[in-house]
Amino acid sequence: MNRSDFRFLDRLRVRWAEIDAQKIVFNGHYLMYVDTAVAGYWRALAMPYQQTMHALQGDLYVRKASLEYLASARYDDVLDVGVKCTRVGTSSIVFSSAVFRQTELLVSAELIYVFADPTAQKSKPVPQNLRDLFLDFEAGQTMVDVRLGSWADLKADAQPLRTAVFVAEQNVPAELEYDGADATAVHAVAYNRFNQALATGRLLQHAPGVGRIGRMAVDASMRSNGLGAQVLHALVGAAESRFDSIVLHAQIAAADFYRRSGFVTQGEVFEEAGIAHIEMVRHLKP
Repeated sequence: MNRSDFRFLDRLRVRWAEIDAQKIVFNGHYLMYVDTAVAGYWRALAMPYQQTMHALQGDLYVRKASLEYLASARYDDVLDVGVKCTRVGTSSIVFSSAVFRQTELLVSAELIYVFADPTAQKSKPVPQNLRDLFLDFEAGQTMVDVRLGSWADLKADAQPLRTAVFVAEQNVPAELEYDGADATAVHAVAYNRFNQALATGRLLQHAPGVGRIGRMAVDASMRSNGLGAQVLHALVGAAESRFDSIVLHAQIAAADFYRRSGFVTQGEVFEEAGIAHIEMVRHLKP
């Protein structure tokens, strides 16, 4: 196996607790590495695992796991774990995996899952939409569709996301989260292949020639997976024909995320809804 065989690679760093008496990674930990990478693979598919299985009225159970050890990893090594779906049978799904230290293959693995009824604990056919999802991902197709629209168009999907992130998770009062600006804003929602809403944001006029992006929210299980960047990119694209520049109020923890998209900070840190923020701006025209 080569790194280029895998569309998805999950990076980790070997921890001290994973080393055995031989001063190498204990063999059993490699299965944990692979299993953790499989969870990352589901995020790369833009599919929250529990929500997806609930929608499919089934679940995946490991039938067989096999590993072949070729070389050893040591403390503080940076490893990349590749995962790919190699076969979908009637009720089984086969994943191949490999652990690399740079380009060196250390361990190869194969996991065989069975799709089954979680109550009866009996196998059932893999749904066609799940089968297609694996095939499309491995073929290099995009997993996310970002749609722009009005509040009337997207409220049913955007509002639950914002409530979960801002009201339930960050304790922002609901009366502060929703305002009259929603009715006039351009909204963006990112959907996966099962039409599940995973991320949202909005664009409105802040001042003549100046737009404002806000209410950026990503499903907790899908963070650090590029969804927020896709929503932001869509909103910036919508702003380019409307405004000369864009401002936003970034939570301090998210400032680096916006910097990577060309925003720069201005002014001092301030508090908004009990959370520290900084104003950031991006100029769209010279």
